[in-house]
Amino acid sequence: MLSYRHLYHAGNFADVFKHALLTRLLIALNSKDKAYCYLDTHAGIGLYDLAHPWAHKAREYEGGIAKLWQRDDVPELLRPYVETVRAENASGRLRFYPGSPVIARRFLRPVDRIVLTELNKTDFEVLTAVFEKQRRVAVHCMDAYQGLKAFLPPQERRGLVLLDSSFDRSREFDRIVRALKEVHERWATGMYAVWYPIMEPAPMRDFAASIARSGIRKVLRLELTIRRHDAEEGYIPGCGMLIVNPPWHFDEEARAILNYLRGVLGIDGAGRADVKWLVPE
Repeated sequence: MLSYRHLYHAGNFADVFKHALLTRLLIALNSKDKAYCYLDTHAGIGLYDLAHPWAHKAREYEGGIAKLWQRDDVPELLRPYVETVRAENASGRLRFYPGSPVIARRFLRPVDRIVLTELNKTDFEVLTAVFEKQRRVAVHCMDAYQGLKAFLPPQERRGLVLLDSSFDRSREFDRIVRALKEVHERWATGMYAVWYPIMEPAPMRDFAASIARSGIRKVLRLELTIRRHDAEEGYIPGCGMLIVNPPWHFDEEARAILNYLRGVLGIDGAGRADVKWLVPE
């Protein structure tokens, strides 16, 4: 797990998918006056320099945020996300990509709070510098699953958890299901966004079945596929996100966003978007 560096993948199609949806969740939270807490379990370094050699090695951002950067047909629902990326690139040229902590900071109100956990010590130090002297943001060098136990339920009793594992350990789906079930028992009203890569059919079926058996209700499943699966290439064909306790009508927002993204990000006509209730209310 400590060998993973998101800088190699920053701004790719999975980031666009994940952060476009995250932005809409934060906007929904801000629609009510009551304070909330945002917990990011795999926070990374916060802000990514796309000119860095690591980012240039695979240039994955060219298949992601770069495809949206110059478009003039971005729908209204996606504009806050694109504007957040533009805010980190004052020159007008795409160079920096904001990770989920920086995106959350843009929507943070004076009454709200951000908690970030990152286990990699090098990334933790960079992340700490990004949020230096920001009193409404707490950064901890801590395992993601320990963070879930330590910081939930939050004192605000309202909030969002982004569980965004790098999936570089075996049995990560099992670990996620177990952790989500445990924390949901303590904080059933919280909103949870769980990102995952789309893999072979068998583990995906097992993951969905495990969530369905967990006792957790109101689980929305969102998936975006951009390429045909080819195990020899080593690329994931798409990714998904489970939203527990999504905002009212979020399924409709997500469907519109993903239908647009599949057309923009899909490769050789392989784009596919899927929005379904995995577990109804």
